[in-house]
Amino acid sequence: MGTANIDAATEQRGANMDDESPAEQTMSIDSRNPEAEATSHHLSPQDQAAVDALPIGSALLIVHHGPNAGARFLLDRDTTTAGRSVDGDIFLDDVTVSREHVHFERRGGAYYAKDAGSLNGTYVNYERIVTRKLEAGDEVHIGKYRLTFYPGPA
Repeated sequence: MGTANIDAATEQRGANMDDESPAEQTMSIDSRNPEAEATSHHLSPQDQAAVDALPIGSALLIVHHGPNAGARFLLDRDTTTAGRSVDGDIFLDDVTVSREHVHFERRGGAYYAKDAGSLNGTYVNYERIVTRKLEAGDEVHIGKYRLTFYPGPA
């Protein structure tokens, strides 16, 4: 009798393997919702004036979320390094940021974000990148920081 019940249970379980109940299914939940989180960052009059005054060939990163919200970082060299190192060009004080996290490279009038082998990655518009050309309004995620890219005149 015990063996018959075990066999019946095994047979029943095998029959239901493809038709798992919702309680038995594995589900992934992605907590981020780019559409809900994406907000057009309205620049303050001071930030807009800073963007308007950018020299040719330069760009500006403005922190819109995270520590130092409102901070502005000028990109005006061929390579600008951002990370947790105080020796870098842009210091981002966050344990989830690598010492040398990302390089912003100017190439032929355009700027590129290039991950420097960081542990937690660099994201542009919610996509993990290795290297990516930056466009006006792109949001760069580095640890807890979200910075918006504003190019100057070409």
